[in-house]
Amino acid sequence: MLAEAAVDAAGADAAQRWRERDLAVLWHPCTQMREHPHTLPLLPIERGEGAWLVGYDGRRYLDAISSWWTNLFGHAEPRIAAAIGQQARTLEHVLLAGCSHAPAVELAEQLLALAPRQPGRAPLAKVFYADNGSAGVEVALKMAFHWFRNRGEDRRTKFVALEGGYHGETLGALAVGDIPLYRRVYAPLLAQALFAPSPDAYLARPAQSAASHAEDAADALARLLDDHAGEVCALILEPLVQCAGGMRMHDPVYLKRARELCDVHGVFLIADEIAVGFGRSGSLFACEQAGVMPDLLCLSKGLTGGALPLAAVLATQELYDGFLDDSREKAFLHSHSYTGNPLACAAALASLAIFASDDVLARNRATAARMAALAAPFKLHPHVADVRQTGMVVAFELTRNGDKRTPFDPAARVGLRAYRAALERGVLLRPLGDVLYWMPPYCIDDEALVLLAGATRAAIDAATADAGACA
Repeated sequence: MLAEAAVDAAGADAAQRWRERDLAVLWHPCTQMREHPHTLPLLPIERGEGAWLVGYDGRRYLDAISSWWTNLFGHAEPRIAAAIGQQARTLEHVLLAGCSHAPAVELAEQLLALAPRQPGRAPLAKVFYADNGSAGVEVALKMAFHWFRNRGEDRRTKFVALEGGYHGETLGALAVGDIPLYRRVYAPLLAQALFAPSPDAYLARPAQSAASHAEDAADALARLLDDHAGEVCALILEPLVQCAGGMRMHDPVYLKRARELCDVHGVFLIADEIAVGFGRSGSLFACEQAGVMPDLLCLSKGLTGGALPLAAVLATQELYDGFLDDSREKAFLHSHSYTGNPLACAAALASLAIFASDDVLARNRATAARMAALAAPFKLHPHVADVRQTGMVVAFELTRNGDKRTPFDPAARVGLRAYRAALERGVLLRPLGDVLYWMPPYCIDDEALVLLAGATRAAIDAATADAGACA
């Protein structure tokens, strides 16, 4: 016991040293740094093992959010690691302007073969690489605008996005996002987008079905497009789940209607599947559940299994052809230094190979069913207003007395309190406001799922214990 205590003390000391070194030099993303180190615990992570993260102090944390939704098959997945190592011994990087390499070509071929299809539409035909999700969205927005400019349709300068949507933090992506916390400060710098009502089922009237509310939202989108006929170049949306906006979920009928409306108005449909692509929604791509194909498909996060940053924008042949001209001004001159990085492409190819060999989607469906069973009792919790699920994404909406009309006072920091309580039980949750959610790696086993459910229940109880005082 003395030796074990000495190891624990040594681990705690090591973790504290890392915290001190970190806070001396690092500025963390999406963080009010004043909250470190006391309000918001900083976790120095030494390594990952499957669905788990292991700290320098030896503590293990279940990664219930897949490290910002990137990790598919678990940390340190040996097949992906081996592919990266093999590629590093051959070619680590070469510019993709004027050069080519096998990983970029092979990945593009496979992505196009797997991409959503729609009867009567020519398939997605070209792949443009970027470095991350926000950069991929920037690519899609610029392509849509530039295509119309090349045709002389200079009035088509507007984008339509959804209320409550999120597409990244760069200025173009932020302009089509609708989360005030992220965009309010930068509003003077942003292009002005048009925002259509969200099909979010949580906003449905009492006793109204998710499909009916989605139809109402689609009708509102139709009116918006009518009001701005000839001015809109693209509609951008997150299929099925508006993730950063609070894991808001909608019926697939909205995607079907959106596709039809874009066709009527000659508007490009941009599907941002950065978070929900590659099996999260229950199908390989969320658009498949509505039987639709976008004109531009944005992919990132799980594209490499969570191993390396990479984004891909898939485009139609028609869109690609609109840039072919003798004039360089009509070319798409967007670029990133690490576009199509061979290491990242090798990781993505290894990730797609796992889908082919392991029947990932079948396993995911079984895991999603187990998650649904474990989440069902939360519907009876007095401070849970909604439990919703799409594939392997489950969300819990916390409100006072479970009433949608009475959210908690933001000053109560209910989500933060839940986060801290879950950490004490060895589970890493990162609430979106007062919405807790599960989005674990696909390799999570039943024992870990049971732990996740128990820790979530305890976290909600602890965070809402004095809810009456916050009324």
